Amino acid sequence: MAEIKLIRADFRLIHGQVITKWLKQTGANKILIIDDELSKDVFMAEIYTMSAPPGIDVIIKSVDEAVQSYKEENLGEGKLFVLFKNVPTIYDSYQKGFPFTELQIGGLGAEPGRKVVYGPITFNKSDADKLTEMEQNGVKVYLHQVPQEPSILLKDALAKVTLD
Repeated sequence: MAEIKLIRADFRLIHGQVITKWLKQTGANKILIIDDELSKDVFMAEIYTMSAPPGIDVIIKSVDEAVQSYKEENLGEGKLFVLFKNVPTIYDSYQKGFPFTELQIGGLGAEPGRKVVYGPITFNKSDADKLTEMEQNGVKVYLHQVPQEPSILLKDALAKVTLD
């Protein structure tokens, strides 16, 4: 049975200092990326796999594959750092039964229709609604970019902004 050390949303997935810092802090030895599009893109999957630090295994699964792996084999063995690119994929995984107790939002890219919620983290109304539902159902959702900076709970971050 795998031990989930951290579930994080970061649109950049595996990247530089942030991933190195979170991996070190969590002690994870595997990265599980859950993303339907990336699971079908052999070329990009290979790039992400090569981007991981030495000794860290990278597994890329679609939402359905990840949920099935959880239900059939508890995600295998090891200490997992689970990464998602976006809130719709997180929510889809949650709805289908992926085990969430905590969710860290680290980076969601800026684009039209999104507002800054905390630091460089942006949401649109749909993201906020989906994450709020998860929080109301017992998932601790918080925003945290890098370990040395403070985090904020979702409800506290959303209390400071108006999303249309």
